Amino acid sequence: MPFAGAASRLAESVDAAFDAEGPIARANAGYLPRAAQREMARAVAEAIDTGQPLVVEAGTGVGKTFAYLVPALLSGARVLVSTGTKTLQDQLFRRDLPRLREALGSGARVALLKGRANYVCRHHLRRNLAEGRFERREDIAVLRRIERFAAISATGDRSEAPGIAEDAPAWSLATSTRENCLGQECDDHGNCFVFRARQAAQTADLVVVNHHLFCADLSLRDEGVAELLPSANAIVFDEAHQLPQVATQFLGRGVSTRQLVDFARDLHRAGRDEALDAADWTALSAQLEQAVRELRLAAGRPGRRDAAQARANDALREAVDGVLRVLPREALARFAERGRELGRLLVRVEELAVRLREWSDGVWQRSGEGESIYWAEVHANGVALQITPLTVADTLRRHREASACAWIMTSATLSVAGSFDHFATAAGLEGARTLRCDSPFDYARQALLYVPRDCGDPASAGFAERVARAAWPLIAANGGRAFLLCTSLRMVEQQAMLMAERIAASDCGIELLVQGSASRSSLIERFRSSPRPLLVGSASFWEGVDVVGDRLSLVVIDKLPFAAPDDPILAARIDAAKRAGRDPFREMQLPAAAMALKQGAGRLIRSETDRGVLMICDERLATRPYGRKLVASLPAFRRTRDAEEALAFCETSLSATPATSDDRLPAGLS
Repeated sequence: MPFAGAASRLAESVDAAFDAEGPIARANAGYLPRAAQREMARAVAEAIDTGQPLVVEAGTGVGKTFAYLVPALLSGARVLVSTGTKTLQDQLFRRDLPRLREALGSGARVALLKGRANYVCRHHLRRNLAEGRFERREDIAVLRRIERFAAISATGDRSEAPGIAEDAPAWSLATSTRENCLGQECDDHGNCFVFRARQAAQTADLVVVNHHLFCADLSLRDEGVAELLPSANAIVFDEAHQLPQVATQFLGRGVSTRQLVDFARDLHRAGRDEALDAADWTALSAQLEQAVRELRLAAGRPGRRDAAQARANDALREAVDGVLRVLPREALARFAERGRELGRLLVRVEELAVRLREWSDGVWQRSGEGESIYWAEVHANGVALQITPLTVADTLRRHREASACAWIMTSATLSVAGSFDHFATAAGLEGARTLRCDSPFDYARQALLYVPRDCGDPASAGFAERVARAAWPLIAANGGRAFLLCTSLRMVEQQAMLMAERIAASDCGIELLVQGSASRSSLIERFRSSPRPLLVGSASFWEGVDVVGDRLSLVVIDKLPFAAPDDPILAARIDAAKRAGRDPFREMQLPAAAMALKQGAGRLIRSETDRGVLMICDERLATRPYGRKLVASLPAFRRTRDAEEALAFCETSLSATPATSDDRLPAGLS
């Protein structure tokens, strides 16, 4: 929807900032004004001024980061910026904001805030080091390194800990949870990293958070618990396409075996320390841990179970009842006053009991059906019993309308064939102003969309082999420099094996990188440094990966990314749509696939000088009527089904002048 009316003072300031001779240009050599970036920045300024919601799709290369940060910094308003990933959160705070504040001469105070699990907890670190009970031998060495880091760190942020992987298991022994945090009763409260980070956020003009923390805050508000985030005049959601999914996760309820085991161990420790003579805390803890083990066994093999599948499992019902029976509610009610940790454990045990009963009643008594989805997720080592809202749109809409601030959503993938209806409906933003800012890249010249003719039905036998057979000539001709993106982990395994065979047989020097063989960040860094890399991965590599230049000039996608129909959440939403007489395929499944496909395709062209081939090995894109809608959602690639034309394009890209650092847009502008 176009904006009307006289330009506001903020809009005029934003315009001036993006002038060819303005402050951003003076601070960034080689900066060129972009009409789409300025249009988006003016729209964001208007939304901040009016407090109205805004949805902006900004194609790759528009420069959406600066397009929302400039008006946020110049507005004088308090602004929250929420990102989809902690990686982008760190990039905004440590790279983009300092550069932009300096360029604009802004005195705005900025802060970075993450969830508590990202910060060292001095109390739990010290206690676990003192007790010396570790599941893995290497945990003690890692904890000692965390201890040294905490002694010199100003933030305690695990992402800043040198040489310690962010996903190292030992971090769970050096951080707190909402359940076991002692709050103001903690002896370390005055020196608490989480407390200090939240204090800084309360006094900042611009706070960078992430969707997980934002949605956790909404969930706590609904429970009547103190808020995590400061109030704001505007909230900008970058990577906004992820928000409905994250909200679905955090606005639900449930209980996991990990929570139960943590409770049992905290019970043993607190009982021993605060009321040793009151009860046999060792036995109470052991009974609960045994009941949890029986629950895991009863849940069966790993996978997701909907309510009907759970109902058919009598052993699961008995195991849930068994956990409820051994929760030490009576002992804690009698002796909670003996110590502060026992008092907190009483609150925790009541909450665990409520959530277990609610899940059990929803599955076996069928209470709450229609508004909530009851399901279970079984992992190799644990079970999560989940209650998920059928839709989060109403909750998001209610919080937005109650907040009296502008909600500004932006991403490269929010529309489907030009329509924002799918995202707006999922996020409770019907009627919001929308704006599309197309990429400045010349896709018809820079890129080719290739749909091979001989891959056949993705559901038929031998599909993985046919994908490898069709993709390998392009991968070889391109000298690797390719992503092979799969829609399942099973396909990742198959393609990794098939590509390894071909690489070994050809002696082509291509380096095979496979998801799971190292951390995501390590694989991306290796990909950037290798002369002939081929990366095979699934969902985590479809978005948020930026490889500029000739290092990545071929992206192969195995098939259209339709979500598995047996997913309990999707299945329940499909059933609800059918009962309401709606078409779930066109309303939900097709738009979701289109947005995911755009994300995967978006890995290919990242600058004005990039060239490459997008190969989608799913003939439905060319043969099914809905394929036209999917193609219309992608950038305007030149299209072909001819293998020779695709090979020729790869060879042309290989011989083209590689992009250099001078070809890249200034940091933070793309």
